[in-house]
Amino acid sequence: MMKVSSLFLISGVGVALAVLTLSLQHKHLLSALLSLEAMTLSLFVMLVAASSGVNFEGVMCLILITMGACEASLGLAILVSLIRTHGNDYVSSFGSQKC
Repeated sequence: MMKVSSLFLISGVGVALAVLTLSLQHKHLLSALLSLEAMTLSLFVMLVAASSGVNFEGVMCLILITMGACEASLGLAILVSLIRTHGNDYVSSFGSQKC
């Protein structure tokens, strides 16, 4: 039987909590972006924990952390653009017809 590390379990709980936060607190765009960032970081920790004995651990970690940084910068750019055009970051005020 394969031994599961405690770091893997903790990061799984982190992903579950990030999904729960994303589904419950979707009033502001910033809170949605923060929960997506928490999910990305939890997945990064899960990848590190899962591939601790494999040689390509460094490459996969670099790819994931690069994608997380791109996701964060793109999300903040969209947030700033929407605040400048609409004046707030309420998700309910954004419609497909307005954007």
